[in-house]
Amino acid sequence: MAAAGDGPWLDDAAGRLVRPFTISNGRTRPTIALDLMSQVRDTGATPLGYLGPEHAQALDLCRSPVSVAEVAAHLKLPAAVTKVLLSDLVDCGALTTKPPEFHHNPTDRALLEAVLDGLRRQL
Repeated sequence: MAAAGDGPWLDDAAGRLVRPFTISNGRTRPTIALDLMSQVRDTGATPLGYLGPEHAQALDLCRSPVSVAEVAAHLKLPAAVTKVLLSDLVDCGALTTKPPEFHHNPTDRALLEAVLDGLRRQL
């Protein structure tokens, strides 16, 4: 007897075929301190060595300053994996990072609701 969902997987229905931590070679800690609100941007330098397709996608997203959280959302990867990928790119000179600048209280409810609203619109 076939269970619901036992049919063939087609395109997006299949989901991610590679486990997220496979992308970071099992690493769970970035080599640099990155906050979810840290800004990353490409430096224009060509990365040295082999980078996986996720590294290339992340680098493409960083043409203008973008937060770590935004990169994770676009890549549809956990934040921990995204931080490892971004730290690889910083280590090879392809990205630069700076800590978030707080003009408001970072725990301000209105600010957090605005961030949540923005993330919902992106997904």
